[in-house]
Amino acid sequence: MRLNSQDTMSQYSTNFLLLPIPEYPVLDCVPNKIIKLVVLGGSSVGKTALVVRFLTKRFIGDYEANAGALYSRKFTIDGEQISLQVQDTPFVSLEDDTDSICCQEQINRSIYWADGFVFVYSITEYESYRVIRPLYQHIRKIHPNANIPLLLMANKGDLLRARQVSSKEGLQLASELGGTYYEVSARENCEGVHEAFQQLCQEVSRMIGSCNGEKRRGLHLVRPKSPNMQDLKRRLKQALTSKGKSATTL
Repeated sequence: MRLNSQDTMSQYSTNFLLLPIPEYPVLDCVPNKIIKLVVLGGSSVGKTALVVRFLTKRFIGDYEANAGALYSRKFTIDGEQISLQVQDTPFVSLEDDTDSICCQEQINRSIYWADGFVFVYSITEYESYRVIRPLYQHIRKIHPNANIPLLLMANKGDLLRARQVSSKEGLQLASELGGTYYEVSARENCEGVHEAFQQLCQEVSRMIGSCNGEKRRGLHLVRPKSPNMQDLKRRLKQALTSKGKSATTL
């Protein structure tokens, strides 16, 4: 469910790659852009499900523990070839009885590396909503003066009876952080998920294009290996097999 206005997006191509990326050199602002997004949020809010939904249009309900996969996809936006890299991350949590967050060093590196940020919480868990504000403040410590393209995604919009966070609260937080707000369902709303990611990609693309040839910072760090395409196909097959068995049982 889109709750704010925005420009109409270009159509993406369907060229999808899932590659291990060993390291990130310093990049120039050139016509063929590389857009780097990091997806952040609490435990079990659907970060991986949203990324896979966006990239493959498929929904997988169950995942192994998130080790931080990097997904890569090529597409065109405004007639320009773009390489998109999406870094999934382990969950971020609040420290006991505080508004401070606890996150792994891997997440800090991903924050430093990224051009754009996707914050995810579940509308069915208020604690996941509480994580977002201190998470943004943590990012500001790493990027104190930078422009931060930000997308706030309220996931599990299909579970309205279990709602603990209102749409109004989501909109207010997005406005406070200077980001765009979408309430979506990774399970049932492929179009909304796709539109939200597209909007952020276009915003980041404009930001990169405005740097006037200046070099952007990149990490000279070894990144976690991504699952290969065979692994993704295996997960999809398992999910479809599981659904088939459930239907047979019923």
